[in-house]
Amino acid sequence: MRVTKRRAETRARLLDAAFDVFAARGFGQTRIDDVCAAAGYTRGAFYSNYTTLDELFFDLYDERAALIAAQVTASLTAPPLDAPVEEVIERTVETLLLDRDWLLVKTDFLLHAARNPTLARRLAGHRDQLRQAVRDRLDSVRGQLALPPPIPDVDAAARAVVAAYDGVTVQLLLDDDVSAARTWLSQLLTALLARA
Repeated sequence: MRVTKRRAETRARLLDAAFDVFAARGFGQTRIDDVCAAAGYTRGAFYSNYTTLDELFFDLYDERAALIAAQVTASLTAPPLDAPVEEVIERTVETLLLDRDWLLVKTDFLLHAARNPTLARRLAGHRDQLRQAVRDRLDSVRGQLALPPPIPDVDAAARAVVAAYDGVTVQLLLDDDVSAARTWLSQLLTALLARA
């Protein structure tokens, strides 16, 4: 039990340190020694938990993806369940994690994975899970949606929602205005999903 708890604490510290170092230096400029130094550990502690920085990143990605999924789920399932879709969109956008440092880390890794087919497939799997989660949430409120002609069904709407989020987050990286990003995302999602 003690070893398991210690290992969990070590992994948590490594993940926290990696996040800070990736955000400050960039994924491609970070070395294992950088993460170890920021966490206050030796390379041995790293290698007892991970084999590569890619593996550590995917743990970090899973952690953030789970947080975002939980936020979206909580927003979409909060009472009243029959709230107008515009209200649900507003509530979701207001609680959604829009963290510039995370976006920097995620974008760096996306570029890294795009040049490595194995990592690209793994990251694509994560993206598919995200789209499926969005699709499931949209399906649960299907009766409230008004999908315009270019978006024929809930699957296409889920892709459009993720694309809108991606576009807004790129803008957030450039201008560092979270309030404006939330406004744009709310407007985009309302235009995509809400009845006229």
